[in-house]
Amino acid sequence: MSKRHALEALEDLPGLESPASKKSRFDDYSKTLTPASANEIGDEHPTPAHENGAAEDGDGAEDVEEAEEDKEDAEEKAPIRQSAPTAGYDDLYLDTIDRNVLDFDFEKLCSVTLSNINVYACLVCGKYYQGRGPKSHAYFHALDEDHHVFINMSTQKVYVLPEGYEVKSKSLDDIKYVSDPRYTRQEVAELDRKPRKSWTLAGKEYAPGFVGMNNIKENDYLNVIVQALSHVSPLRNYFLLEDFTSAPELVKRTSILFRKIWNPRAFKSHVSPHELLQEISLRSNKRFTLTAQSDPVEFLSWYLNHLHLGLGGSKTKPGSSMIQRIFQGKLKVESQAITARTDAAQDRLRFEEAADVKVDIARFLLLTLDLPPAPLFQDEQERNIIPQVALTALLSKYNGVTAQELNAQRKRYRLMHPLPPFLVFHIKRFSRNKFVAERNPTIVTFDPHNLDVSPYVEPSGEEGQGGQPILYDLVANVVHEAVRAKEDVADSAVGEERKTWKVQLRDKATDEWVVAQDLFVDSIRSELLYLGESYLQVWERRRG
Repeated sequence: MSKRHALEALEDLPGLESPASKKSRFDDYSKTLTPASANEIGDEHPTPAHENGAAEDGDGAEDVEEAEEDKEDAEEKAPIRQSAPTAGYDDLYLDTIDRNVLDFDFEKLCSVTLSNINVYACLVCGKYYQGRGPKSHAYFHALDEDHHVFINMSTQKVYVLPEGYEVKSKSLDDIKYVSDPRYTRQEVAELDRKPRKSWTLAGKEYAPGFVGMNNIKENDYLNVIVQALSHVSPLRNYFLLEDFTSAPELVKRTSILFRKIWNPRAFKSHVSPHELLQEISLRSNKRFTLTAQSDPVEFLSWYLNHLHLGLGGSKTKPGSSMIQRIFQGKLKVESQAITARTDAAQDRLRFEEAADVKVDIARFLLLTLDLPPAPLFQDEQERNIIPQVALTALLSKYNGVTAQELNAQRKRYRLMHPLPPFLVFHIKRFSRNKFVAERNPTIVTFDPHNLDVSPYVEPSGEEGQGGQPILYDLVANVVHEAVRAKEDVADSAVGEERKTWKVQLRDKATDEWVVAQDLFVDSIRSELLYLGESYLQVWERRRG
């Protein structure tokens, strides 16, 4: 075989990727050559020179093989952690963020370990993961799903994984604000002065402070209470402005929810109370949960007392927290034992002049108003009569004259100065006898403005009975609604009624009213407020 034919045969051999493979294949091929052919090749390349060249090629092949192995090892190792992005790549991966899937209302728990320590949210899919180190679940999520941008739910810092550097782009400020809204004193001062309109990511218009709340299952009783309290101006301003980083979890989550309700730059027009609900369920030993409906008044009493303690309030010292300074008032209670001589029903509630009268001073956060008994009979059209009673008639319980019987004692009540900035009325509709629970459907009529409570206050100074009127305006009205299942509509006597709750809220900036029932928010005329079965009312004392 000639030298040219031998070289052409070498060139036709497959897999000539490296000098080492070339050398090995050339050696293998040369063994198959005839002596003449080998001599022809050897004539062209003398033996000493050929051996030296082969040795040089072998050393180079070993170096290349080592470089290739090092490269493969480098690909298998974890990426190098960076303290800062590579120059020119500051916005790398930011285009993968999907704001439509971000929902920071749910409890901050890792979706794998269910831990609430050092939680990060993936800004691509919205899931929560713990940590961002090389062995963390967020790190593995970044490698497995190719999702690279994460936000720390405590510090609001954004990181790119697996590289590990922090992103400080201004384009992420809207996400940080939605996750943890913050307000200036000027912004809070204008909440009740200027009408405000905002728009969601989808272009839907909403009013900050008047947003829907998600009813996860049966937590509408909590929704109406939180909505009502978020419109008590001093309480709202306190939770919007103060720093509760070191406060108990109940106070901290209440503050976060209030700030999200009034968020003017929200991604959606509703919020979810899930995070607060989980803490309430834990603190109340499952007394108030999202799966079982509770009474709003019972929840309000528990909630205010635990917020009072969480804010550093004392069990004995009055006015020791913001809760008591807003809602707590004093009540004069006069009691007299009922003797055996007073047998007539009309005399049992009449205070006897000769008997001793015991006077106590009680403090309250809400006042209970008793409805008159509902009629048992039907009218001429064979329809149930729904009576009406004025709110002022119910308040006569606190005029210091009307007596009530309780535990073999006559009692009469009178409000005392100073009156709290906000009065909370509980209209008692539900009662339970030995057999069933009963509901009183009586309608309570009222004017949302100019409620004068001076006739029910113990005279003191220039205020009280005979003095200047003490006016209150309605802020929130929680309404009960009885709903039957569809299969029970045909036969109203069959099946149980299901309770639903909604709240009517006053927009101070426009002096208009809004009704909120879970996710649904709509306007309502002030003349129609009393048509529902009012159950809980919040009144604000008028200044000046």
